[in-house]
Amino acid sequence: MKILVHPTYFPSIATFAALVQNEVVWEAHDNFQKQTYRNRCYICTDKGKHMLNIPIKHVGGNQGRQKYKEVELENSYDWKKIHWRTLETAYRTSPFFEFYEDDIRPLYEGNDDSLFEFNLKTIEAVADCIGVEFSMEKTQKYELQPKNYYDARFLVEAKKEPSPKIEPYTQVFDDRHGFIPNLSVLDLLFNEGPNTLSYLQNQSLDFLDV
Repeated sequence: MKILVHPTYFPSIATFAALVQNEVVWEAHDNFQKQTYRNRCYICTDKGKHMLNIPIKHVGGNQGRQKYKEVELENSYDWKKIHWRTLETAYRTSPFFEFYEDDIRPLYEGNDDSLFEFNLKTIEAVADCIGVEFSMEKTQKYELQPKNYYDARFLVEAKKEPSPKIEPYTQVFDDRHGFIPNLSVLDLLFNEGPNTLSYLQNQSLDFLDV
């Protein structure tokens, strides 16, 4: 089945499971909306669930709504350095952080301008780590009710996200905070390593309601 999805910043485990188990088409013609996973993801630190938020350049006034694919990163603020340092601190004791470090760290080096394209890079990086390929097919226009694929664009909503049944796995700080479900796929990757793909392939997609 082909599903229509927004590229997000190191997607949640539920979203990545949907990507692995289906053919993907990326929504490329929607308007940017605040408070979504387009520019945020969640990891677990020693203090618990923690949000990594990418700063963007906002437009307004006479320009009105901004297209997602036109959103630019706010690089005057060294967010890449901060995000990578936070990931290092959170996962340096995880079983597989050092194994994948050289695959993920380059994303936090160099310059990127487009949020849309940067998010696709984060998804590709994880896909390379677990040995899968995603279609780079993108929409040619915006459709309110897509006819040719299942509309999974709701997965981008941070406040309206479904409550998927996430199978527990060992997390770095679960002795302090218990199991925290549906974090960024990075949490799964650093803790489960080569088992990540099998885990995602066997994850229930009941939340898609298809």
